[in-house]
Amino acid sequence: MTRRPRAMILAAGFGTRLGELTQARPKPMLPICGAPLVRWAALWLRAQGVRELVINLHHLGEQIEAELGDGSALGLAIAYSHEDGLILGTGGGLRQAKSLLDDGHDSPIIVVNGKILVDLDLAPVLDAHARREAEATMVLRADAEGVWGGSLAADPSSGTLATFLGRQRPDAQPGPAMMFTGIHVIQPRFIDRVPATGEQCIVRTAYRQLFDEPRGIDVHTHAGYWWEHSTQPRYLQGIANVLDGRAALPWAERPVIGVDASATIAAGVELDARIFVGPGATIGADTRVGPHVQIGAGAIVAPGLHLERAAVWPGARLDHDLIDAVQI
Repeated sequence: MTRRPRAMILAAGFGTRLGELTQARPKPMLPICGAPLVRWAALWLRAQGVRELVINLHHLGEQIEAELGDGSALGLAIAYSHEDGLILGTGGGLRQAKSLLDDGHDSPIIVVNGKILVDLDLAPVLDAHARREAEATMVLRADAEGVWGGSLAADPSSGTLATFLGRQRPDAQPGPAMMFTGIHVIQPRFIDRVPATGEQCIVRTAYRQLFDEPRGIDVHTHAGYWWEHSTQPRYLQGIANVLDGRAALPWAERPVIGVDASATIAAGVELDARIFVGPGATIGADTRVGPHVQIGAGAIVAPGLHLERAAVWPGARLDHDLIDAVQI
């Protein structure tokens, strides 16, 4: 019998590079065109066939729990792994949640970082992972940006990682520079490679061990949309990407571009096509909105303002021009 894989969204962390934004919300709760990142991740996983989901929580984790609840409204069963005191890292978080992720049948586990938006089709990844009897499959993308694990390279002839953390496998033929997307498929035994206590990085512990073994690390290359939102400029660019139509999001619960029918738009407002205005939002007279502007549900924008490359969070009030900035 084919079993549905379980999945984990890594959502613990302080998000220090986002400054004051993560004093108000944890990074996975950053709103993107009508839904926070963690909800986008849950919707994407549901579209991939996942029905059981684990999310680890720490900084302002109660907001994530309030957003998704037990998952039943989305047709999911969501369990939470609470990290009290010390944040356990990508490896330690998986280690603590293993009993929630392992179904006892050696089924694969999908892991995704909670700060990304992606349009990856997981079926080919899962198929290759099963066919090759892999212990862990990293999803990479052709980009030398170096997020999560530094610059990497795959060996096209073997389908495994050729370079990793400054090391190269013997006889490997590295392809172009790539980066880890923060998405991977692992077997439950892979988690046992993580040291038993304290904060641990999955890349520098479990993956470091597996890379040095004869089998190595299996890889899959994603050529579609992917973006992570770890700084305010990257967050605003991520919104712009969606408003430019760069992200295919068929699992969206509502339109991600345009003005909701319940929003109030006063006379003389100029609206660019590349905007999102959420339910119940109000925009005052003679305001110029766009391009690349997100105005969340219930937000109020005063008359006569200019908004460009900006985000107004749900329920926020704005009384000044907003350019290349976020109003929380």
